[in-house]
Amino acid sequence: MHPLTGSIKRYDWGSPDAIPAILGIHPDGRPLAEYWLGAHPSDPATIDGHLRLDEAIKQHPCLVGDSARLEFGGHLPYLMKLLSAERPLSLQAHPNRMDARAGFERENQADIPLDAPERTFKDPWDKPELIVALTQFDALAGFRDPALTSALFSRLGISPVSEQVFAPLRHRGGRAGLAEVFMNCLVLDDDLKAAVTDVVAAAVNHTDDEGELGEFARTAVLLDEHFPGDPSLLAALMLTRHTLQPGEALYLQPGVLHSYLSGTGVEVMGNSDNVLRGGLTSKHIDPSALAQVVTFTTEPIPAMLPEQELPGLWRYPTDERAFVCWRVDLVPGRMIELPGELSGRILLATSGEIGVSQGQDGLVLKHGQAAFLEAGCQAKVSGNGQGFLTATGLDA
Repeated sequence: MHPLTGSIKRYDWGSPDAIPAILGIHPDGRPLAEYWLGAHPSDPATIDGHLRLDEAIKQHPCLVGDSARLEFGGHLPYLMKLLSAERPLSLQAHPNRMDARAGFERENQADIPLDAPERTFKDPWDKPELIVALTQFDALAGFRDPALTSALFSRLGISPVSEQVFAPLRHRGGRAGLAEVFMNCLVLDDDLKAAVTDVVAAAVNHTDDEGELGEFARTAVLLDEHFPGDPSLLAALMLTRHTLQPGEALYLQPGVLHSYLSGTGVEVMGNSDNVLRGGLTSKHIDPSALAQVVTFTTEPIPAMLPEQELPGLWRYPTDERAFVCWRVDLVPGRMIELPGELSGRILLATSGEIGVSQGQDGLVLKHGQAAFLEAGCQAKVSGNGQGFLTATGLDA
């Protein structure tokens, strides 16, 4: 059982005060977007106050457990984060493992430095992810039915010229129609770029409408406020909008196009920093590469509710081999034996206070504090607060 200190990530979309409030630190006015708890070599957490977690695992592979050593080569396969967005993130998707390995090798052979702005594949790993809302959390994720998207654009009252951009949604539909319009939106011809202004101007007239049209219009206006004139705004409007309440989650597999809009949550993902962006950002974008990894389907992505395993222990059901996540709700007098003991685990306290015990050893986590629990050690928790536990999915 080891105290674990995460790495602070400052991106311009982050909230200046939400994560500091959880960590119990004074906000300095700068955006604090993410707090990483993991062993990604680009920014690993610190264990026992001084040692990089990735180096500790290299020195002592038994920390992660036998299953992780066999399947992931001693690599901690998950990354846990606090994430807080005050404004929308980029329009993005993540590669599957095959695409990640190929892209990583390709960019290595091209001698693109890992820290170069134009570098897309930072590692050879895939990046499925689970976002669990701590506050109301708004996101765009997964394609809406093409016929419905076409109808929503038409109901805005856009011009016939703008309608041309979205015509394949009606005429072709399915994957082919989605893919064609998606690429058209990301690389608009000069004579069609006015469609962005046209759509936003029309949307302003419908922001007070109820139902899907009002939500569609408000999303268009929101994105334009932060990224005026960005043609990828039109591609983002092809996605379904989700509003999560605290405790609800979205599970996004590689290839799912998405953009987080606002809110604070706990994010658990494959231990990767591979992001392919198509717009809504000042960072490097690569629409063609993004289109190669995006899954052009309209399969619904429902909000996920956790399943209770014990009083106070709730599991978020995914089939991921890299990770599994539980929410731990503690009240005075309740003690819970933590699952996943065959795996190296990370426990993060998000509110209140959690006492952790392993045999004769004990540790108290106040909100914002975390611990790494090495594989093979039973641990129990008690206290009055809430936390999140992550382990590898192989040993859950």
